[in-house]
Amino acid sequence: MKADAVVIGGGAAGTLCAALAAGRGLDVVLLEPNRMLGRKLRITGKGRCNVTNDCDAREFISAIPGDGRFLQSAIHKFGTSDTKALFEGLGVALKTERGNRVFPESDRADDIADALTKLARENGVRVLRERATRILTDEAGTVRAVASGGGEIECEAAVICTGGLSYPGTGSTGDGYRMARELGHTIRPCRPSLVPLESPDAWCREMQGFSLRNVELSAYEDEKLIYKALGEMLFTHFGVSGPLVLSASAHMRRFGECRYRLSIDLKPGLDEKKLDARLLRDFEKYSNREFRNSLGDLAGRAMIPVLVELSGIPGDTRTNSVTRQQRAALAQLLKHFPVSLSGPRPIAEAIVTSGGVATTEVNPRTMESKLVPGLYFAGEVLDLDAYTGGYNLQIAWSTAFVAANSLTGV
Repeated sequence: MKADAVVIGGGAAGTLCAALAAGRGLDVVLLEPNRMLGRKLRITGKGRCNVTNDCDAREFISAIPGDGRFLQSAIHKFGTSDTKALFEGLGVALKTERGNRVFPESDRADDIADALTKLARENGVRVLRERATRILTDEAGTVRAVASGGGEIECEAAVICTGGLSYPGTGSTGDGYRMARELGHTIRPCRPSLVPLESPDAWCREMQGFSLRNVELSAYEDEKLIYKALGEMLFTHFGVSGPLVLSASAHMRRFGECRYRLSIDLKPGLDEKKLDARLLRDFEKYSNREFRNSLGDLAGRAMIPVLVELSGIPGDTRTNSVTRQQRAALAQLLKHFPVSLSGPRPIAEAIVTSGGVATTEVNPRTMESKLVPGLYFAGEVLDLDAYTGGYNLQIAWSTAFVAANSLTGV
């Protein structure tokens, strides 16, 4: 089989890259073994799909903890406003929520994946339901992609858009890393990002399923503050999860070398003086009750036994007998609830993969390999990942756009 270009992987980056390249008049073959294109895309954001973040280029770059400068050219060529215009032009109405996060108005990730699939089909992309196993090149500059069925696709260019290692059930099996490595590329160590975190603290298990809202989470690396934000989180049987925790995990890149911990401000709207006044009012209200039965206005039922234990105040103490020092210890606990961390959950549970093809070996203006002419990369297979909030999908859209518009063959 011959084509102008072959795109390997029908996820967010691959489907858009193939559709845009075909829209330029190229004969494009898209290799994707899944029955439906955009399988991982369809489950992102709990099925809602945080399409992008409605921010400017500077803010976008600042949301990438690694080599954000690599994306400066790509984000200027195809930025967040371009993404919004693309999908609205495809008939998908969008809305912007807290934190400038952009979602389809329908709250259906399928609408985004279906729009891309339709665009690819209308532009003439040939979808081959097979997995790429190898990429071969020769001195004449011809590229050949070998498919799992044994056939070869001869082309002028190949784009690796195979994603990372997260959610392997969607097809992210690391094939792209292997093929890139076989062609001489450096693969930076892969680790989970935007991932739940494990804790050895028994009270996390005791509170599993209990969620916190409107709390402030602080994350520390060897006692240095590395992340602080307001939002929601969740206790689980292994530790902690939820939006705040996923965001914090993106800043934790040296487990094994550094010690990480979390601190939760359960009452961020109250300073220490106001919190003490609040405690005095509650203790006066429940003055004849035992301490463990006087915290219902301060914390959820699942958390009360843990607060009693960690405060050091015996649960059967009469509330009117709690000393000033004990009250101060409780206030300190409410403002700095501790969570020890032992590591991230497995990479298969991560939203994105940190690590991948070294960006130093890729031309940021074209996404073409500096080592292998005719070889391109887009999306999560690159060593690029960002914080939560739509930034990672924007990396996929921007790199796919640049690659699609850099391919030759016509």
